[in-house]
Amino acid sequence: MANVYDILKERGYIDQSTYEDELRELLGKESVTFYVGFDATADSLTLGHFVQIMVMMHMQNAGHRPIALLGGGTTMVGDPSGKADMRKMLTKKIIDHNAKRFKEQLSKFIDFDEEKAIMVNNADWLLELNFLEFMREIGVHFSVNRMLTFDCYKNRMESGLTFFEFSYMLMQSYDYLKLYRDYNCRLQVGGSDQWSNILGGYELVRKLEGDKVYAMTFKLLSTAAGTKMGKTEAGTIWLDPEKTSPYEFYQYLRNSDDRDVEKFLSLLTFLPMEEVKRLGSLEGAEINKAKEVLAFEVTKMVHGEEEATKAQNAARALFKGTKDEGSIPFTEFEKSIFEEGIGILNLLKDVELTKSNSEGRRLIEQGGITIDEKKVEDINKTITLDDFKDGKILIRKGKKVYHQIKIK
Repeated sequence: MANVYDILKERGYIDQSTYEDELRELLGKESVTFYVGFDATADSLTLGHFVQIMVMMHMQNAGHRPIALLGGGTTMVGDPSGKADMRKMLTKKIIDHNAKRFKEQLSKFIDFDEEKAIMVNNADWLLELNFLEFMREIGVHFSVNRMLTFDCYKNRMESGLTFFEFSYMLMQSYDYLKLYRDYNCRLQVGGSDQWSNILGGYELVRKLEGDKVYAMTFKLLSTAAGTKMGKTEAGTIWLDPEKTSPYEFYQYLRNSDDRDVEKFLSLLTFLPMEEVKRLGSLEGAEINKAKEVLAFEVTKMVHGEEEATKAQNAARALFKGTKDEGSIPFTEFEKSIFEEGIGILNLLKDVELTKSNSEGRRLIEQGGITIDEKKVEDINKTITLDDFKDGKILIRKGKKVYHQIKIK
């Protein structure tokens, strides 16, 4: 069996690692317990998180043991990495709810039976820490001067950095030490924006335990257009089907930039690299076949084959001009609402196609809203029962975002 380090490298995951040759040798000769942290800042994981989930699956398939660390404790502070301002503080109740949802979602992808993987919550040890004891054991090993050279802190010096956030690195580092002591965890992996935090833990374990442990980060994924993967004008692409429908999830991937197709196939699917390269090399209209494969494979893993098939059928039906098939997102309204009529701007907001009247007004003025393929030209248009055919209408925003309105 191929060394998982080589697999991760070939598929384009790895950004940095400590002692690359040593780590590769270790992963090739024994089962290694490693961990990935997920701060519970929302009630669903995102498509961006799915890259780390894929790494966990690759590692587990190669015989290594993942620890999924839920950040019930660290989320109460919030990671300052990549943030211009302090993160919004969440209540413990919200954080606990979010962590529970993460646990449910991760269990779909990682096998936790018979301790093949472990799930823990750092709230179990961070919330009970004694401040003075923690600072005497852990804080003494961290240089403030050095910490201020890291981008996660350096970039915040002008706008302001609180001691509250400054403590985040110490707590994440302590997580690594705790997991090493409890589970013999010898590797932490995460996004490249976590490199300084991960190094903190890596160095702490080496200092206090005198053992060789390792760190590895993965490239933060962005599209060829420069946007963060899984981020759209309408918002984040979530793994929760109640927040992002399987159809919308499928369409996001189906509409990938031609330049991103090979990269996304490599990182988000288990297709052999020979097939990834073949699909990625398609040109012109043929590249759409590769996009369909990408969208179907990822949607199947996240939402199941049935939902992936429904989403694919819906997308193909829309392309062919038939709009009554599949799982196009829809909202049902009481008939009485349209007996009186509802303004188009309010309707767009109600179904979350726009966030404000000004956005809806701008889209209409630019010709970006159609109803049953007829362009809406009047920002004051009122939608009534006369606009419905067979109890439904289809709104299109831009070229690719569809939403059905149905009458109960």
